[in-house]
Amino acid sequence: MYDLIIIGAGPAGLSAAVYGRRAGFELLVVEQTPMGGGQVVDTYEVDNYLGMPGINGFDLAQKFRGHADGLGAVFQSGRVTAVRDEGAYKVVETADGSSYEARALILAGGAEHAKLGVPGEEEHRGQGVSYCATCDGAFFKKRDVAVVGGGDVAVEDAVYLSRFCRKVYLIHRRDSLRAAKSLQEKLFACENVEVIWNSTLQKITGTDLVEGICIRTKGEETERELAVDGVFIAVGMRPRTEIFRETLACDEGGYLIAGEDCATNVPGIFAAGDIRTKVLRQIVTAVSDGACAVASVEGYLLSQM
Repeated sequence: MYDLIIIGAGPAGLSAAVYGRRAGFELLVVEQTPMGGGQVVDTYEVDNYLGMPGINGFDLAQKFRGHADGLGAVFQSGRVTAVRDEGAYKVVETADGSSYEARALILAGGAEHAKLGVPGEEEHRGQGVSYCATCDGAFFKKRDVAVVGGGDVAVEDAVYLSRFCRKVYLIHRRDSLRAAKSLQEKLFACENVEVIWNSTLQKITGTDLVEGICIRTKGEETERELAVDGVFIAVGMRPRTEIFRETLACDEGGYLIAGEDCATNVPGIFAAGDIRTKVLRQIVTAVSDGACAVASVEGYLLSQM
Protein backbone atom coordinates (compact mmCIF):
# COMPACT_ATOMS: atom_id res chain seq x y z
CA MET A 1 0.00 0.00 0.00
CA TYR A 2 1.60 3.22 -1.19
CA ASP A 3 0.82 6.63 0.25
CA LEU A 4 0.57 8.02 -3.25
CA ILE A 5 0.52 6.77 -6.83
CA ILE A 6 1.22 9.26 -9.61
CA ILE A 7 0.00 8.35 -13.10
CA GLY A 8 2.15 10.04 -15.70
CA ALA A 9 5.78 11.18 -15.74
CA GLY A 10 5.59 14.46 -17.60
CA PRO A 11 6.50 17.75 -15.89
CA ALA A 12 3.42 17.61 -13.61
CA GLY A 13 3.98 14.00 -12.57
CA LEU A 14 7.72 14.43 -12.01
CA SER A 15 7.17 17.62 -10.02
CA ALA A 16 4.64 15.73 -7.88
CA ALA A 17 7.19 12.95 -7.40
CA VAL A 18 9.79 15.45 -6.16
CA TYR A 19 7.41 17.17 -3.77
CA GLY A 20 5.92 13.87 -2.69
CA ARG A 21 9.30 12.39 -1.77
CA ARG A 22 10.24 15.60 0.06
CA ALA A 23 7.00 15.18 2.03
CA GLY A 24 8.13 11.68 3.01
CA PHE A 25 5.56 9.76 0.98
CA GLU A 26 6.11 6.21 -0.16
CA LEU A 27 5.09 6.74 -3.74
CA LEU A 28 5.02 5.06 -7.13
CA VAL A 29 5.04 6.73 -10.53
CA VAL A 30 3.35 4.74 -13.30
CA GLU A 31 4.32 5.88 -16.79
CA GLN A 32 3.35 4.38 -20.13
CA THR A 33 6.72 5.02 -21.81
CA PRO A 34 9.97 3.91 -20.15
CA MET A 35 11.58 7.34 -20.56
CA GLY A 36 8.65 9.59 -19.66
CA GLY A 37 9.02 13.34 -19.90
CA GLY A 38 5.71 14.06 -21.61
CA GLN A 39 5.29 16.45 -24.54
CA VAL A 40 8.47 18.38 -23.68
CA VAL A 41 10.58 15.48 -24.96
CA ASP A 42 9.44 16.29 -28.51
CA THR A 43 10.30 19.99 -28.24
CA TYR A 44 13.53 20.85 -30.02
CA GLU A 45 14.30 23.84 -27.81
CA VAL A 46 12.60 25.30 -24.73
CA ASP A 47 13.15 29.02 -24.33
CA ASN A 48 10.48 29.96 -21.81
CA TYR A 49 11.26 27.84 -18.75
CA LEU A 50 12.56 30.06 -15.97
CA GLY A 51 16.34 30.01 -15.61
CA MET A 52 16.95 27.57 -18.47
CA PRO A 53 16.68 29.55 -21.72
CA GLY A 54 17.46 27.58 -24.85
CA ILE A 55 17.56 24.16 -23.22
CA ASN A 56 16.73 21.15 -25.37
CA GLY A 57 13.36 19.63 -24.46
CA PHE A 58 14.83 16.16 -24.01
CA ASP A 59 17.53 17.52 -21.71
CA LEU A 60 15.00 19.40 -19.60
CA ALA A 61 12.91 16.24 -19.23
CA GLN A 62 16.02 14.33 -18.16
CA LYS A 63 16.77 16.95 -15.52
CA PHE A 64 13.23 16.61 -14.17
CA ARG A 65 13.54 12.82 -14.09
CA GLY A 66 17.00 12.92 -12.52
CA HIS A 67 15.70 15.14 -9.71
CA ALA A 68 12.93 12.66 -8.92
CA ASP A 69 15.31 9.69 -9.16
CA GLY A 70 17.73 11.38 -6.80
CA LEU A 71 15.05 11.63 -4.14
CA GLY A 72 14.23 7.92 -4.41
CA ALA A 73 11.02 8.04 -6.44
CA VAL A 74 10.06 4.58 -7.73
CA PHE A 75 8.97 4.26 -11.37
CA GLN A 76 7.00 1.50 -13.04
CA SER A 77 6.39 1.26 -16.80
CA GLY A 78 2.84 0.34 -17.70
CA ARG A 79 -0.28 1.48 -19.50
CA VAL A 80 -3.00 2.24 -16.98
CA THR A 81 -6.28 0.64 -17.99
CA ALA A 82 -8.47 1.33 -14.95
CA VAL A 83 -8.65 3.24 -11.71
CA ARG A 84 -11.00 2.18 -8.90
CA ASP A 85 -12.06 4.14 -5.89
CA GLU A 86 -12.37 1.86 -2.88
CA GLY A 87 -12.94 4.66 -0.41
CA ALA A 88 -9.99 4.53 1.96
CA TYR A 89 -7.70 3.40 -0.84
CA LYS A 90 -7.51 3.49 -4.62
CA VAL A 91 -6.57 0.76 -7.09
CA VAL A 92 -4.61 1.28 -10.31
CA GLU A 93 -4.67 -1.50 -12.90
CA THR A 94 -2.32 -1.79 -15.88
CA ALA A 95 -2.47 -3.58 -19.21
CA ASP A 96 -0.10 -6.36 -18.13
CA GLY A 97 -2.51 -7.43 -15.38
CA SER A 98 -0.68 -5.73 -12.51
CA SER A 99 -2.53 -3.75 -9.87
CA TYR A 100 -1.28 -1.23 -7.31
CA GLU A 101 -2.93 0.29 -4.26
CA ALA A 102 -2.49 3.70 -2.66
CA ARG A 103 -4.21 5.97 -0.21
CA ALA A 104 -4.25 8.80 -2.78
CA LEU A 105 -3.76 9.30 -6.51
CA ILE A 106 -2.47 12.12 -8.67
CA LEU A 107 -3.54 11.84 -12.31
CA ALA A 108 -0.96 13.57 -14.51
CA GLY A 109 -1.35 11.80 -17.84
CA GLY A 110 -1.54 15.10 -19.72
CA ALA A 111 -3.22 15.92 -22.99
CA GLU A 112 -2.18 15.48 -26.56
CA HIS A 113 -2.63 17.83 -29.47
CA ALA A 114 -5.11 16.64 -32.04
CA LYS A 115 -3.26 15.70 -35.19
CA LEU A 116 -4.17 16.02 -38.84
CA GLY A 117 -2.68 12.67 -39.80
CA VAL A 118 -1.22 13.97 -43.07
CA PRO A 119 2.02 12.75 -44.66
CA GLY A 120 5.06 14.48 -43.21
CA GLU A 121 3.38 15.54 -39.98
CA GLU A 122 4.88 12.96 -37.66
CA GLU A 123 8.23 12.91 -39.45
CA HIS A 124 8.70 16.68 -38.96
CA ARG A 125 7.33 16.94 -35.45
CA GLY A 126 9.77 19.13 -33.55
CA GLN A 127 11.57 19.89 -36.80
CA GLY A 128 9.23 22.57 -38.07
CA VAL A 129 5.89 21.05 -37.11
CA SER A 130 4.63 22.44 -33.81
CA TYR A 131 1.42 22.35 -31.81
CA CYS A 132 2.28 25.36 -29.61
CA ALA A 133 2.98 28.78 -31.10
CA THR A 134 3.86 30.37 -27.76
CA CYS A 135 6.37 27.59 -27.13
CA ASP A 136 8.10 27.50 -30.51
CA GLY A 137 7.08 30.61 -32.42
CA ALA A 138 10.16 32.61 -31.47
CA PHE A 139 12.34 30.22 -33.47
CA PHE A 140 10.71 31.39 -36.70
CA LYS A 141 11.54 35.09 -36.61
CA LYS A 142 11.49 36.69 -40.07
CA ARG A 143 10.39 33.40 -41.63
CA ASP A 144 7.23 32.23 -43.36
CA VAL A 145 4.91 29.91 -41.44
CA ALA A 146 1.46 28.36 -41.72
CA VAL A 147 -1.19 27.90 -39.05
CA VAL A 148 -3.90 25.27 -39.53
CA GLY A 149 -7.26 25.76 -37.82
CA GLY A 150 -10.11 28.21 -37.43
CA GLY A 151 -10.89 28.41 -33.73
CA ASP A 152 -9.70 30.72 -30.98
CA VAL A 153 -6.34 29.01 -30.56
CA ALA A 154 -5.53 29.03 -34.28
CA VAL A 155 -6.42 32.71 -34.64
CA GLU A 156 -4.51 33.63 -31.47
CA ASP A 157 -1.51 31.72 -32.81
CA ALA A 158 -1.65 33.52 -36.16
CA VAL A 159 -1.85 36.93 -34.46
CA TYR A 160 0.99 36.02 -32.11
CA LEU A 161 3.22 34.77 -34.93
CA SER A 162 2.50 37.84 -37.06
CA ARG A 163 4.49 39.94 -34.60
CA PHE A 164 7.82 38.47 -35.66
CA CYS A 165 7.27 36.19 -38.65
CA ARG A 166 7.61 37.59 -42.16
CA LYS A 167 4.45 35.92 -43.44
CA VAL A 168 1.73 33.89 -41.78
CA TYR A 169 -0.76 31.76 -43.71
CA LEU A 170 -3.89 30.74 -41.81
CA ILE A 171 -5.38 27.68 -43.47
CA HIS A 172 -9.01 26.97 -42.65
CA ARG A 173 -11.29 24.34 -44.12
CA ARG A 174 -14.41 26.54 -44.04
CA ASP A 175 -15.35 29.97 -45.40
CA SER A 176 -15.69 31.56 -41.97
CA LEU A 177 -13.78 31.34 -38.70
CA ARG A 178 -15.11 29.89 -35.47
CA ALA A 179 -12.97 32.19 -33.33
CA ALA A 180 -14.40 35.00 -31.22
CA LYS A 181 -15.26 38.19 -33.11
CA SER A 182 -12.70 40.21 -31.16
CA LEU A 183 -9.95 37.79 -32.15
CA GLN A 184 -11.00 37.90 -35.79
CA GLU A 185 -10.77 41.69 -35.76
CA LYS A 186 -7.19 41.46 -34.51
CA LEU A 187 -6.38 38.87 -37.14
CA PHE A 188 -7.73 40.88 -40.07
CA ALA A 189 -5.76 43.91 -38.87
CA CYS A 190 -2.47 42.00 -39.35
CA GLU A 191 -1.03 42.99 -42.71
CA ASN A 192 1.30 39.97 -42.96
CA VAL A 193 -1.42 37.36 -42.35
CA GLU A 194 -3.16 35.74 -45.31
CA VAL A 195 -6.22 33.59 -44.67
CA ILE A 196 -6.62 30.73 -47.14
CA TRP A 197 -10.29 29.77 -47.00
CA ASN A 198 -12.00 26.47 -47.79
CA SER A 199 -8.69 24.66 -47.83
CA THR A 200 -7.14 21.65 -46.15
CA LEU A 201 -3.51 20.74 -45.62
CA GLN A 202 -2.64 17.62 -47.60
CA LYS A 203 1.07 17.13 -47.03
CA ILE A 204 4.09 18.60 -45.24
CA THR A 205 7.31 18.48 -47.22
CA GLY A 206 11.01 18.77 -46.46
CA THR A 207 14.11 16.63 -46.08
CA ASP A 208 15.15 17.18 -42.47
CA LEU A 209 13.31 20.39 -41.63
CA VAL A 210 9.99 21.62 -42.97
CA GLU A 211 10.37 23.27 -46.35
CA GLY A 212 6.79 23.55 -47.55
CA ILE A 213 3.20 22.34 -47.55
CA CYS A 214 0.64 21.20 -50.08
CA ILE A 215 -2.95 22.40 -49.67
CA ARG A 216 -6.15 21.67 -51.53
CA THR A 217 -8.86 24.28 -51.93
CA LYS A 218 -12.46 23.20 -52.31
CA GLY A 219 -13.54 23.19 -55.93
CA GLU A 220 -10.01 23.10 -57.31
CA GLU A 221 -8.62 19.96 -58.92
CA THR A 222 -4.94 20.54 -58.25
CA GLU A 223 -3.04 21.05 -55.02
CA ARG A 224 -1.26 24.28 -54.25
CA GLU A 225 2.26 24.39 -52.85
CA LEU A 226 3.45 26.96 -50.32
CA ALA A 227 7.04 27.43 -49.17
CA VAL A 228 7.07 27.69 -45.37
CA ASP A 229 9.59 27.00 -42.63
CA GLY A 230 7.09 26.06 -39.95
CA VAL A 231 3.63 24.58 -39.58
CA PHE A 232 1.58 25.24 -36.44
CA ILE A 233 -1.33 22.84 -36.07
CA ALA A 234 -4.14 24.16 -33.89
CA VAL A 235 -7.11 21.87 -34.40
CA GLY A 236 -7.78 21.07 -30.75
CA MET A 237 -6.48 19.12 -27.76
CA ARG A 238 -7.40 15.68 -26.48
CA PRO A 239 -6.91 15.06 -22.78
CA ARG A 240 -5.91 11.53 -21.85
CA THR A 241 -8.92 10.98 -19.64
CA GLU A 242 -10.89 8.24 -21.39
CA ILE A 243 -10.47 5.65 -18.64
CA PHE A 244 -11.39 8.12 -15.90
CA ARG A 245 -14.59 9.57 -17.33
CA GLU A 246 -16.98 7.08 -15.74
CA THR A 247 -15.60 7.85 -12.28
CA LEU A 248 -14.50 11.49 -12.38
CA ALA A 249 -16.29 14.65 -13.47
CA CYS A 250 -15.09 16.14 -16.75
CA ASP A 251 -15.99 19.25 -18.72
CA GLU A 252 -17.36 19.09 -22.26
CA GLY A 253 -13.83 18.87 -23.64
CA GLY A 254 -13.02 15.81 -21.54
CA TYR A 255 -10.72 17.62 -19.09
CA LEU A 256 -10.95 16.57 -15.45
CA ILE A 257 -12.72 19.24 -13.45
CA ALA A 258 -10.24 20.38 -10.82
CA GLY A 259 -9.24 23.82 -9.54
CA GLU A 260 -5.93 25.21 -8.34
CA ASP A 261 -5.96 22.70 -5.47
CA CYS A 262 -6.08 19.95 -8.13
CA ALA A 263 -8.90 18.14 -6.26
CA THR A 264 -11.38 16.18 -8.38
CA ASN A 265 -14.91 15.29 -7.35
CA VAL A 266 -13.65 12.05 -5.78
CA PRO A 267 -11.88 12.48 -2.42
CA GLY A 268 -8.28 11.29 -2.59
CA ILE A 269 -7.96 11.63 -6.37
CA PHE A 270 -6.22 14.72 -7.74
CA ALA A 271 -5.48 15.97 -11.26
CA ALA A 272 -2.36 17.90 -12.23
CA GLY A 273 -1.06 19.42 -15.44
CA ASP A 274 -2.65 19.44 -18.87
CA ILE A 275 -5.21 16.82 -17.90
CA ARG A 276 -7.23 19.25 -15.78
CA THR A 277 -9.38 22.30 -16.49
CA LYS A 278 -7.14 25.37 -16.65
CA VAL A 279 -6.46 28.47 -18.71
CA LEU A 280 -2.78 28.06 -19.57
CA ARG A 281 -1.10 24.76 -20.41
CA GLN A 282 2.66 25.23 -20.27
CA ILE A 283 5.58 23.39 -18.67
CA VAL A 284 5.75 25.91 -15.85
CA THR A 285 2.05 25.55 -14.97
CA ALA A 286 2.30 21.76 -15.05
CA VAL A 287 5.25 21.85 -12.65
CA SER A 288 3.26 24.18 -10.37
CA ASP A 289 0.32 21.79 -10.44
CA GLY A 290 2.56 18.96 -9.28
CA ALA A 291 3.48 20.93 -6.18
CA CYS A 292 -0.10 22.05 -5.51
CA ALA A 293 -1.44 18.52 -5.92
CA VAL A 294 1.01 17.13 -3.36
CA ALA A 295 0.04 19.86 -0.89
CA SER A 296 -3.59 18.82 -1.34
CA VAL A 297 -2.66 15.15 -0.90
CA GLU A 298 -0.96 16.01 2.39
CA GLY A 299 -4.10 17.74 3.62
CA TYR A 300 -6.28 14.85 2.49
CA LEU A 301 -4.15 12.16 4.15
CA LEU A 302 -4.05 14.11 7.40
CA SER A 303 -7.84 14.34 7.35
CA GLN A 304 -8.06 10.54 7.07
CA MET A 305 -6.01 9.87 10.19
